[in-house]
Amino acid sequence: MFSDLQMMTTSDARKRVQLLLRVARMYYQDHMLQSQIATATGYSRPSVSRMLKEAQERGLVRISIENPLERLEDLESRLIRQFNLRCARVSEPPQGCTGYDVVPRSAASLLVEQTRPDSLITVSNGNAVAYTVREVPLRNWAKSKVVQMIGSLSPTNPMTDSPEICRMLAQRLGGSYSTLPVPMILSSTPVAEAMRKERQIADTLTLGGHADAAVVGVGSVKEGRSGHIFKDYENAAFIKEVTELKAVGHICGHHIDAQGRHIRTSLCERTISIEFERLKRIPLVIGVAWGPQKVASILACLRAGLISALATDRDTAEGILELDQRQRNAAKKLHKPRAEQKPGRADPT
Repeated sequence: MFSDLQMMTTSDARKRVQLLLRVARMYYQDHMLQSQIATATGYSRPSVSRMLKEAQERGLVRISIENPLERLEDLESRLIRQFNLRCARVSEPPQGCTGYDVVPRSAASLLVEQTRPDSLITVSNGNAVAYTVREVPLRNWAKSKVVQMIGSLSPTNPMTDSPEICRMLAQRLGGSYSTLPVPMILSSTPVAEAMRKERQIADTLTLGGHADAAVVGVGSVKEGRSGHIFKDYENAAFIKEVTELKAVGHICGHHIDAQGRHIRTSLCERTISIEFERLKRIPLVIGVAWGPQKVASILACLRAGLISALATDRDTAEGILELDQRQRNAAKKLHKPRAEQKPGRADPT
């Protein structure tokens, strides 16, 4: 605000302030040249220059430079430090847009930046992965290979399925691909065990487990329901089971708790997917997920090291860090020795 209030008390001082404001508005708001301002006001160009300087010195004009990336880069750095990530990409959707408009593009850029023309890449399923693959820039990586890490969804599921995602990414990169010709969840454990022994399925799962990079989505569990991927396999008993086991999400067909530990459900033995522990050994696992409903599940994946890179939006990144801090504070309070705890108010009786 105006810094010399005493000079506002005289008529001459007020006229001077009004002149400075007029000149400043012409220059900063109307984008007039100093020579144009000089003509309009009747002052010389050097006088206009001195008035603009005076306006700044007296606090009538404040110039600030805003870096729209600064806040996002700070969130990325905090995520990397907190969860020992290889990299992170946080996006902010423009007004009227959603994470679908920005996060997949960032994830696609991250994938291409972090892989090579001869990389072996494995992919899961879900909308976030499908949208990411569509944003991958065209390459001529003839030696690259894309493999499917999880079986196909139910035929009635409208989501873009793993085989199509696998083919799309290979086409974008200009390389080859290998799919899994088997459902994600089979009718029984014996059938699933037999399918895992089939050479093409066994070779593809093994290949995916040795990938250089993976692109995966992160699913959430809300009131026992696991989202679109499991929609055709859920019944009342499974919903109750998942609830009792305190699952917060799932990744590559595997349900997890709040610490990212694998929860073995009744579907596990019937599921065709990369092994849970093998996923952790892939050098780069890019998790693509956003939205308030996924904060807890993404945090669980980060804590367990299931993903080594994250592409998300600003609100989700802030939500993850806030939830992690709240839970850490709660854990510290819970385990604080009784002697160190602050005594309550004395009983007046």
